[in-house]
Amino acid sequence: MASVSTDGKNGNRTIQFVGQDKKRRSIRLGKINLKQAESLRTRVESLHAALIAGLPWDRDLSAWVASIGDDLAAKLAAVGLIPPRNSRTLAAFLDGFIASRASDGTTKPSTILTYHQVRSDLTEHFPAGADLRNITPEQADGFKNFYQQVRKLAPTTIHRRLKLIRCIFETGVTLKVMPSNPFADVHGKYVRNKDREQYIPADDAVKVLAVAQPVWRTIIALSRFGGLRCPSEVLTLKWSDVDLVLGKMTVTEPKNERHEGRGYRVVPIFARLRPYLEEAYDLAQPGEVYVIGGRTGSTYRAASNSANGWKNANLRTTFLKLIGRAGLLPWPRLFHNMRASLETDLMQHHPIHVVAAWLGNTPKIALAHYLQTTEGDFAKAIRGGAESGAVVVQNPVQAPASSDEQSNSMGEVNAEKVRRSAADALECSPVQTCIGSDGGTRTHTSRFLRPVPPSNWATSPSLTRRGVEPLLPG
Repeated sequence: MASVSTDGKNGNRTIQFVGQDKKRRSIRLGKINLKQAESLRTRVESLHAALIAGLPWDRDLSAWVASIGDDLAAKLAAVGLIPPRNSRTLAAFLDGFIASRASDGTTKPSTILTYHQVRSDLTEHFPAGADLRNITPEQADGFKNFYQQVRKLAPTTIHRRLKLIRCIFETGVTLKVMPSNPFADVHGKYVRNKDREQYIPADDAVKVLAVAQPVWRTIIALSRFGGLRCPSEVLTLKWSDVDLVLGKMTVTEPKNERHEGRGYRVVPIFARLRPYLEEAYDLAQPGEVYVIGGRTGSTYRAASNSANGWKNANLRTTFLKLIGRAGLLPWPRLFHNMRASLETDLMQHHPIHVVAAWLGNTPKIALAHYLQTTEGDFAKAIRGGAESGAVVVQNPVQAPASSDEQSNSMGEVNAEKVRRSAADALECSPVQTCIGSDGGTRTHTSRFLRPVPPSNWATSPSLTRRGVEPLLPG
């Protein structure tokens, strides 16, 4: 508790309290009336209580500390109730923040580039040498107008940059270099740009595959039929991560590696992807590490995986040429649209949490940025497909069942017919069609699928090691 004392000779007021070191501290206020002294005593008690408990100041106390003059602030700092009020320029604070993030070992180089962009925006708008503590909420709102009227940025871009600025200034509050966050209530409006969303039918992807060379066939198939992010996940996929026997692949996620418990996901080898992976396996040189291998793959990796993160170096130009050769018009987001189209397809047969896990995002992100309404959805609703009561049978290749289980579940129905019906339902058949190197199509029996899974199927040799001959049908 603090107390107010009055000097009987000259009437000067003094606030006294016992510090954490058990010593008495005095704050000399001079000649002020008792009401003012009592008000200051209450503030001193609040500051002292927050200091002892190790708690941050509430909004009212922070605003009061920001409003007091430098003389009173110096007296409070002298007794350890508030940090010394040193002038901190906006530029110096931003430079220190960026330097700390650049050296923390977790912030990605691409994020550091965004921080530098935000620093440039702030120092352009606010006066040179602006004091960080003097930026008001009104001025922060004016900065939003700067983005809208001067820079003329898209609403979603403004939303993202203001969110980043709020986080930066909140760090300043945490470090007690500023009393409050002037950007706390300054928000941009997130607007979903539907002009950049486009569903890419599988048939269009096949047309592009027909005019592509083997390496590009694999890149396109992994993007449209595997749902991998391109270039980061496509170019880092290794043969040691691909198991064509069990129908799974482990995908490394450079984008999510900083998040705890993330960094990779297990993805099924979907039926339409399988023939292109098999073709890539057949064409791979002995000892090849990457699925996108050879000199072409090495060149793409060197150009795309830069010091500032992954980028579509040399990929967009080539892909645009292939789309043109296929007689199609390019879609807005070349690789993202294909990945989103696969997620939309998968949602027709699987729960959203399963699809999100396979694609490496969350249901919230999937709904906001990936899933789309297609013409097929309208056609299905019109013909009553959603109410037909059709049952999707589980793919026996991905989850092989014993003959006893099949008999118990299907009665006297022939097991071979059940297997074929399930394969047809999920478009997963041992008979596969692939685009040949001459641009034509070829139909073949997959070397990695058996008509009836044997009892030792789960323990069969894995194709994750180069040099092990795949299982032949028999």
